[in-house]
Amino acid sequence: MAEQGMERLKRSPQRVFINNVDSYTSEWIAKFLSECLVGAAFCVVGTVSDSPEEDRPYLHEEYSNMNRDILLSKLMDCDVVIYNITQHAEQLEEALWAVSALHDKMNHFSGPKMFILVSTVMTWACSKPIDPDDPELPFTDEIFWRRRAHPNFKHHIDLEKRVVKMGKTLFSTYVVASGLQYGMGEQIFHFFFKTSWLGQEQRVPVFGDGKNIVPTVHIKDLASVVHNVIEHQPKPYYLLAVDQSHNTMEEIVKTVSTVMEMDSLQVNLRLEAVHIKELFSMEWSCESGLVENMEQVVEEFRQTRGMLPLRVCVVGPPAVGKSSVCKQICEHYRLHHITLKETITETIAQLEFVGNNSDPEAENDELAADLLFSLKESMEQNGGLLEDHLLVKVLKHKLMSNPCKNQGFILDGFPKTYEQAKELFSGDTSMTSGHNRRITPEFVLVLDASDSFLRDRVMNLPERVVQEQNYEQDHFLQKLIRYREANMEEETVVNFFDELDVSLLYLEVTSSSEPNCLQLIQKIFDTLGPPRNYGRSIEEVKKEERRKVEERMRREEQERAKEERNEEEEARHRAARWDEWTKHLEEVRQQEEELLEVQSASMRSYLMEQVMPILSRGLMECCTARPHDPVDFLVQHPAPVTP
Repeated sequence: MAEQGMERLKRSPQRVFINNVDSYTSEWIAKFLSECLVGAAFCVVGTVSDSPEEDRPYLHEEYSNMNRDILLSKLMDCDVVIYNITQHAEQLEEALWAVSALHDKMNHFSGPKMFILVSTVMTWACSKPIDPDDPELPFTDEIFWRRRAHPNFKHHIDLEKRVVKMGKTLFSTYVVASGLQYGMGEQIFHFFFKTSWLGQEQRVPVFGDGKNIVPTVHIKDLASVVHNVIEHQPKPYYLLAVDQSHNTMEEIVKTVSTVMEMDSLQVNLRLEAVHIKELFSMEWSCESGLVENMEQVVEEFRQTRGMLPLRVCVVGPPAVGKSSVCKQICEHYRLHHITLKETITETIAQLEFVGNNSDPEAENDELAADLLFSLKESMEQNGGLLEDHLLVKVLKHKLMSNPCKNQGFILDGFPKTYEQAKELFSGDTSMTSGHNRRITPEFVLVLDASDSFLRDRVMNLPERVVQEQNYEQDHFLQKLIRYREANMEEETVVNFFDELDVSLLYLEVTSSSEPNCLQLIQKIFDTLGPPRNYGRSIEEVKKEERRKVEERMRREEQERAKEERNEEEEARHRAARWDEWTKHLEEVRQQEEELLEVQSASMRSYLMEQVMPILSRGLMECCTARPHDPVDFLVQHPAPVTP
């Protein structure tokens, strides 16, 4: 390997152009070539779509919205030009232009160039059998001239023929006919992987009768074929890139389950890649095909698309709000909410169904019947509760189910003791990495609150909730005491997870107000990180929008009703205040009148006795004398004062 590395350093890197590098097939070919450690080094450039620019370390240069003249100059600078036409039909016209333009410019080449067309096996879809008496005899690339294309792929086969004809000494051209590609996150098979991964359908649909043989190739193996063509420049210019499998569509879907390119999925071809087996010494990723390597391909799907399960456990005292927190996390991250009561009920129902539809002599059905008997017997003997070993068995089976393994789960309020945790997660804790563990939580949320807060919360709960949660005063206090005692021991549930280096988040609940709850939930979201699941479907988005509209209308109606109640209350308060004020004013007026009456009585007496008699006589004399100035007359002739 050291000698090969030195040899690579001596050789100048080959400049390789690939179209649509941000598409599935082209991207993985580009990554493979840029990271290849065998043979020549490659400097990869290519075109990308109008989508926002992403970090593509495997690309030396990327082009977008480039006119043909400038693009041709870029192609002329390259040693190898690869055009992938397996995904986007609009690329056929550009590929034809590119190979034609390069062919016309051969006299201006500074050195040999290579053009590789990555096409599709759909150009073989309507080929007649080699031997009508032996329909299982495979087609090979040695007889590529006998191929007949599917009606929807006529332009593809026409382009293949034109590319082959343009091959010259200085301009070598190749056609690599690719099987249906799989691996590294999927493209054409993505529907089946997603449907199976979500687990919302009882059965993954098979298009057609499922008996058709689908030629396939792992995307890395296709990239390896392209690399070998560049390295070895084989004499055959038409090569099939398919693995050694001859799986039917039904076999593939059944293994995966573990719109759409319907034409490709209904192809029925038995192909054999003779040239690449004879000419290249390839290290295959999946030589035996998709079905035989399903476990590897599924792991690639999860890793490439970031579909890693999120496993969370929520513990805390009774009435602290564990279930409410779990529901909000489940809604945000689209996880499965695992509660003891629902899991036990679901398990018993499933076992009863198996018992009612089983074969008495079947071993699995007999085991199911034994387990059902043990569960019911344990619950009868323990007042509706299960013994720990049975409870752990039921929960472990639930957590190991495909939905929980695929999307993840929220384990609500369990385990309660160190021993329960040890028994539930035994056999899983040997894995050192959190992502490699199957059911052990990645995060544990430890909720807590003061005893007085919890008692007050229970006292204010609706009677229905109290009955459902068995929060009558005596029962609640017993649960709270048991929880506190269990967490005073040396070995607690939190200690168990801490020993496994599981991420712990301690949350103190001090208020039931909406702002406090939102703050707590946001802290949880920040800790857990972004969702790892598929986004909501169109139907779910519409349903959520309707729910939000209805919720907004409900809140607005509540606000209006509240405002009306407030206005009515305010009007009553105003009326009461007005009545009180009016009454007060009336009392003040009466008091003032009474005071004025008391104060004016002595004044009237003085005026009537001392002033009015003298004033009356003076006025009478003034009337008799009729002086010119009555006031001066009264001053000069005062009336005698009567003693």
